Amino acid sequence: MPDAAAPTAVDLVATQRRTVRVLAAGQVLTGVAFGATLSLGALLAADLSGHEALSGFATASVTLGAALTAIPLARVAGRRGRRFALTTGNLAALAGIVIVIAAAATRAFPMLLVGIALIGAGNAGTLQSRFAATDLAPAARRGRDLATVVWATTVGGVIGPLLLAPGELLGAAIGMPRLTGAYLFSFAAQACAFALYVLVLRPDPLLLAQRLDREHAASTPVSPSADRPALARFAMLAVAASHVTMASVMAMTPVHLSHIVAPDAVTLAVGVTIALHVFGMYGLSPVFGLLADRWGRIPVIVLGQVLLAASLAVAAAFADAQAGVLVALVLLGLGWSAATVAGSALLTEATPLAARPRRQGRSDTLMTACAAAGSVLAGIILGLSGYAGLALWALVPVAVVCLGAAVVARSSVPLARV
Repeated sequence: MPDAAAPTAVDLVATQRRTVRVLAAGQVLTGVAFGATLSLGALLAADLSGHEALSGFATASVTLGAALTAIPLARVAGRRGRRFALTTGNLAALAGIVIVIAAAATRAFPMLLVGIALIGAGNAGTLQSRFAATDLAPAARRGRDLATVVWATTVGGVIGPLLLAPGELLGAAIGMPRLTGAYLFSFAAQACAFALYVLVLRPDPLLLAQRLDREHAASTPVSPSADRPALARFAMLAVAASHVTMASVMAMTPVHLSHIVAPDAVTLAVGVTIALHVFGMYGLSPVFGLLADRWGRIPVIVLGQVLLAASLAVAAAFADAQAGVLVALVLLGLGWSAATVAGSALLTEATPLAARPRRQGRSDTLMTACAAAGSVLAGIILGLSGYAGLALWALVPVAVVCLGAAVVARSSVPLARV
């Protein structure tokens, strides 16, 4: 079906369902691809640089790569559609994976950061998938459709870290540098996601939504919405602050585990912990999407902050226990999920369709840029005050979001159950 075609109202419902299925399948694949970067980036950075304090530069690079490309990719999406933006991200990630493997082979730390940054650019495209799920969604289902695509990352995100050990064996068997074998799975998954979007994501959801909006089609659930910049700014704050809390603690967890786990069990411990953390990030996102549609966006954002605070309390109290770190990482993922799903839905409906790609790109840029800075600081804080101290410092953005929620809840006019 060509992108220019305007389906009937019944076809539009079917188109949205198919779009969500395709985006969900793409999230599974990119989740597998990104899992190795989440798990191995800090370890590779520490290994190639020779300094654990620099391990946070891996997460900083991946988030910086996403920050620098989020707005350009959003502009591309606005002009040429979601499909072109998503596949551009896939190509960037494929190039990044090749560079990371080459950097490990040559022991080149700066090259490693460049490769990881390109993988981050691919992740910027992946992040847009959750917004693509809302392009044709009616307001009553916006949170659930967004959360369905977010949830699909669970499959790939959990499988990806669990492929670390098999990947290491496979890489060693064919002579790859240490800690890079899992990137073989990442490359294959990104290539499959690229093919999926090129061949199946038709019609393009954003281009179709833009046409329907221009034509003011009476039969479509896509309708013009009022601009609520104050709510949009709070949504961006909630998403960015929750992400920096999550990314800062998660990025340092592999390094911390390497100190409290037997050396021959580090890879397994990191893989299992990150896999369960990723499950927390995505596994219950449909529940949070349903709650956001029923309770309202702001209450679910606050719920996310409560879960984040609980995670940080556990991490501070049980920093030297592997089980305590695992529980903390699961709660960390759950808090991120609640805040991100509800915050993304709030940002979408507080913004008119014509301005959504631009504002969504700004939100992703703010989110990833803050996480990049937070990851660098996290490495320094870890060296100075340990894992428990890092957890306590990470409470600051949680408090900021809670304060912002109180201000917005008192001052804003209700908008679709905010």
